[in-house]
Amino acid sequence: MFAKLARTGVLVAAIGLAGCNDSSMKDFAPEANKPLPDKILADMKAKGMVRTSSVMARIFKEEGKLEIWKAKTNGRYDLVASYDICKWSGKLGPKYTEGDRQAPEGFYTVRPSQMNPRSNYHLSFNIGYPNAYDRANGRTGSNLMVHGACSSSGCYSMTDAQIEQIYAFGRDAFQGGQTEFQIQAFPFRMTAANMARYRNDPNYEFWKMLKVGYDNFEITKVPPKVDVCEKRYVFNQVAPEGTTFDPTGACPAMTQPDSLKTAYADYEKRYDAAFNSAVKGSILPPKPAIAGIKEASIVSDWSKRRARGERVPIDPPSMNADGSVTETTRMGRIDSPLGRKMAALDAEKEAKRKAEEQRLAAIEAAKAAKAQAQAEKAAAKAQALAEKEAAKQAAQQPVVTAGVEAASAQPALETQQAASADEGTVSKLKKKLLGMFGG
Repeated sequence: MFAKLARTGVLVAAIGLAGCNDSSMKDFAPEANKPLPDKILADMKAKGMVRTSSVMARIFKEEGKLEIWKAKTNGRYDLVASYDICKWSGKLGPKYTEGDRQAPEGFYTVRPSQMNPRSNYHLSFNIGYPNAYDRANGRTGSNLMVHGACSSSGCYSMTDAQIEQIYAFGRDAFQGGQTEFQIQAFPFRMTAANMARYRNDPNYEFWKMLKVGYDNFEITKVPPKVDVCEKRYVFNQVAPEGTTFDPTGACPAMTQPDSLKTAYADYEKRYDAAFNSAVKGSILPPKPAIAGIKEASIVSDWSKRRARGERVPIDPPSMNADGSVTETTRMGRIDSPLGRKMAALDAEKEAKRKAEEQRLAAIEAAKAAKAQAQAEKAAAKAQALAEKEAAKQAAQQPVVTAGVEAASAQPALETQQAASADEGTVSKLKKKLLGMFGG
């Protein structure tokens, strides 16, 4: 099968053995020149590999693994090293737009010019995002790397010791004549069980497309030839002579070797049975995945505000299944020249705000004091008038009292006078009667 594939030229782009000019390799920093450990070299020799044979990398986000595969003397590739990814950012799913903090998924190509021996992250190489598929689908972003320093905002970050070895694999392959090596970045190992777990994810159709390339490698153990037409990946396809693959145009009439078709059909039968069994069985819950361009745009806006030095939630926003957005309550600002400048501007603005608040408060206090003084003056005036009136009334009180007493005494006097008059009359009558009867 491999011989037939090689005759069709399907593997030429993947293996790409040709001379590499010195200018692309001569400027390596000391850490980029470290040899691979003796144990790895011994394992390579035991598997029929030489130090400078062609190389390929596979990345699995969910498992957090970066694998290095190398070509054996028979042309097939075998696993030679596996590394735990120190950090990768975002969620499962592809990168959509600049600033969405998503680590890419897809099939990428690394050439000598993409190797950076003097990286700010110890050592690094650009994975080649955006590729033809990404550009055809309007996806944006730049400087997506595999690098050291264990720090990531859209890249795949390794420890410094790991990146030295990974870098060395690429360096040695280029020195051996490989002109480019392939990186296959997947959300997870594309087994039937995992595909069943994620069958309801919004990225599922994209992952099914990647799985075709994954399956081609699993079957042949040779990096697949990758092309793009009709805005989709196609793998190990041969176009008629004189035609090409247009990433945004219609796919040409494509063919594959019969042996590969047969092997792929058998592989798919086994996969379908395992998939159906996994759907019916108990499976682990899926991990969070990005909800398409909408969530990517929300995160991208957060990244832009953060880059401007604005104070934003510490973690990127996240879109929930119902379309709502969750943001952390903790706020912060990036420690950068822009961040410090923005902090100073905000501090100045806050100082002006407080000064204005204090000015307005002073005005309000002055108004209140003036109003209080006026109120107190009015109260004093009213008190003075009340006291004057009270004094006046006090001065008039005896006259008013005498009149009142005379008036009140008058009936008593009249009563007394009436009583005296009655008493005199009675006395006179008594005396008259006593005189009449000899008393």
